[in-house]
Amino acid sequence: MIQPVRYSILPKDPAAHLFEVVLTVDTPDPAGQRFMLPAWIPGSYMIREFARNIVRIAARANGRKVALKKTDKHSWQAGRCDGPLVLTYEVYAWDLSVRTAHLDQTHAFFNGTSVFLQVIGQEQAPHEVDIRRPEGPAFADWRVATALPELDAERYGFGLYQAANYDDLIDHPVELGTFALATFKAHGVPHDVVITGQVPNLDLTRLCADLKKVCEAQIRLFEPGNRRAPMRRYVFMTLAVGDGYGGLEHRASTALICSRADLPVQGKKEMTDGYRTYLGLCSHEYFHTWNVKRIKPAAFAPYDLQSEGYTSLLWLFEGFTSYYDDLMLVRAGLISEADYFKLLAKTASGVLRGSGRTRQSVAESSFDAWVKYYRQDENAPNAIVSYYTKGSLVGLGLDLTIRAATNGKKSLDDVMRALWERYGRDFYSDGENGGRGLEEGDALALFEEVSGVSLKRFFDRHIHGTDDVALDKLLAPFGVTLADKRNGGKPSLGARTVKEGNECKLANVYEGGAAHRAGLSALDLLVAIDGLRVSAANLDALMSRYGVGDTVTVHAFRRDELMVFSVRLMADEAPQLTLTAETKPVAATRMRAAWLAE
Repeated sequence: MIQPVRYSILPKDPAAHLFEVVLTVDTPDPAGQRFMLPAWIPGSYMIREFARNIVRIAARANGRKVALKKTDKHSWQAGRCDGPLVLTYEVYAWDLSVRTAHLDQTHAFFNGTSVFLQVIGQEQAPHEVDIRRPEGPAFADWRVATALPELDAERYGFGLYQAANYDDLIDHPVELGTFALATFKAHGVPHDVVITGQVPNLDLTRLCADLKKVCEAQIRLFEPGNRRAPMRRYVFMTLAVGDGYGGLEHRASTALICSRADLPVQGKKEMTDGYRTYLGLCSHEYFHTWNVKRIKPAAFAPYDLQSEGYTSLLWLFEGFTSYYDDLMLVRAGLISEADYFKLLAKTASGVLRGSGRTRQSVAESSFDAWVKYYRQDENAPNAIVSYYTKGSLVGLGLDLTIRAATNGKKSLDDVMRALWERYGRDFYSDGENGGRGLEEGDALALFEEVSGVSLKRFFDRHIHGTDDVALDKLLAPFGVTLADKRNGGKPSLGARTVKEGNECKLANVYEGGAAHRAGLSALDLLVAIDGLRVSAANLDALMSRYGVGDTVTVHAFRRDELMVFSVRLMADEAPQLTLTAETKPVAATRMRAAWLAE
């Protein structure tokens, strides 16, 4: 019988933000057991070196200290010993994000990649974790939220939980605290909604009803016949803060951060922009349950969590997910067709704003995510393109191309179902397709086989090349008109500014714009325009006094040096796209309805 790898985790000192983890290995490697903490977390493609947060670690066996040598930045080697070998270590947790771990007197949250050392050679053994309540009466009402199956614990209670293996263990984040909790069923599968943080008059009933529509629409997309979800239970866990946004997908849950103002309020039924954004975030992470958690690129099957996992396919796994997140809202009846077109127009306008899209393809953006997308600097708009946003336009373009070429008989939905059937449905099984990922060069052939449409030119131009997706031409057969309403008469510096204290800082200077041509640079602090003091609050008011072609004198600090620039103002070239649906011809209306309806 294979002995399980056993952990216990205790929020030992919430005020100091310290977890204590005890790891027990009953049968350590006779040559000396090795341990490793992941350097990155799946879904967030940057080396984060979580081991730097381990502040104390020691090993014992049979009551005696065992030598423990650190062999690199995230690995340890224990000396030879008879089992059981017990490691005790403390983890500093003070990163308020969905990627790592956070602990204070109000709540605790952790991803397994931040706290659970991997036992090298025993990754496929069963793994157990005893989640312990912090000591003291202040924590008497705390509960546990996780999609991990209970072994010797009540649902939402402290105690023993289990995972099939190490990969399974680290794919189930855990939230501890006095959270709000509600449950709904989507095609028979329980889905928990967990909200941590103070949210006055939170309308959990509405939230559950709306999420149910989104989840059921996505389940039907991938499994239109049996409508079977790929998990036994799902957990949406959200941390509500004053100002925040983010999410990270897992195989049976998602960790989210949002502004509390984005959550629905009892007695108010309007669809606010914030709530729509939050639902889109939930839709995005839920779609990942299929696309990237089970349908994976071969580079992630399995993950190598010690170093980068390079793939040129993130435009498919992240970009297509970004395409479907808002599309599922309109298909679920939560937003109108007009609202959906506004969201599409906003995405397309943002992509067209940066000249980086002419330098980097979405395939290159995917491959370079580790060093470029996740490590953006002030020149990013001029140097890179997002595989999320342009990837979503690629997904839209492929969907419309396939639908138009087949007169609506095939669509991107069919491609996603084929990917699910061939790669995703049995990914975690021991069958023929278990653990199989999509190879780098296989996407085009699969798309053409399923759709019956020649797509090589599209792939060459828009995925491996840098051409913009011709949305105006692609939308026309669906009765949708694209227009650019940019205000050419409005003067612009050609830069994005941010507030830094009371100062106005140039965050990005757009290539070819007025600031760039005058010699201003990103990170310069604007001091005055024509002798009048500039602040983040009054820049727009000052600029409104001028017209396109006017020349102004700009004083700015670069580091601690005052510099003077003569800036000839140019027309604001930021795209302002709009999409308008026409009621005729009837054939186009039918094509559009088939696209936007289930």
